Amino acid sequence: MIIKHDIPILEYDDHSAEVIAPAYEWNNVALPKKCLFAFLGDVVEKYALEHNARKVEEFKTFSHIVNIYVLQNGDEDICLVQPIIGAPAAASLLDSLIACGCEKIIAVGSCGVLADLPENAFIVPTKALRAEGTSYHYLPASRFIELDSEPVEAIESCFNDHNLPFVTCTTWTTDAFFRETKDMVKNRLDEGCSVVEMECSALAAVSKKRGTKFGQFLFTGDSLANVHDYDARDFGKDSHEKALLLGLDVLKHYN
Repeated sequence: MIIKHDIPILEYDDHSAEVIAPAYEWNNVALPKKCLFAFLGDVVEKYALEHNARKVEEFKTFSHIVNIYVLQNGDEDICLVQPIIGAPAAASLLDSLIACGCEKIIAVGSCGVLADLPENAFIVPTKALRAEGTSYHYLPASRFIELDSEPVEAIESCFNDHNLPFVTCTTWTTDAFFRETKDMVKNRLDEGCSVVEMECSALAAVSKKRGTKFGQFLFTGDSLANVHDYDARDFGKDSHEKALLLGLDVLKHYN
């Protein structure tokens, strides 16, 4: 049944099948149950090549090709990818990975800060505000989406094992970073958001729709904490390699 609404993005079809199935171009690709979805730039490809990861498929768009790797991580294989940023492309990629067997997904990437947080601090979202459009095609409308407790606990346990300080948070997921206005930043802070990024709520919605488990951790990059003086800082680049290794360790101990 289609849930009708005057605003099209709030309409939702909860019953009929998709016309185009996820991974429709991939033939008999079987991926491991665990996946590291790493928004970490060149360090992902570099790590894959240095550790003899197998490239098993490509996710092709008109402007990008994402390599899909299978990598031995401890005594098991995992899927390793460097996604395209932005909710629509990242969600389509995740949907295809899930269709091919991924069930436990850990994402990692940078975020902007709304509160006064230093650069390269680690953050674990437990809830995301759905200010992007993609998630509304996967789940009925709601203001927030809760992240799955199991992967969140696995992330927190790993950080504790490494004696790595972190804080939990609510994140603001938005498509339009040039529309993070001064008043909206204050408004999001007032309702409990301390960081902002572009994919979390959409990826969580895809996972819930498909019956899999999704968790994410972030490291802080640029700062919107002072709305009168934007500070790009270094976008958290010093955390890329560390975050990749942490993500692999989370998956290693995530049962």
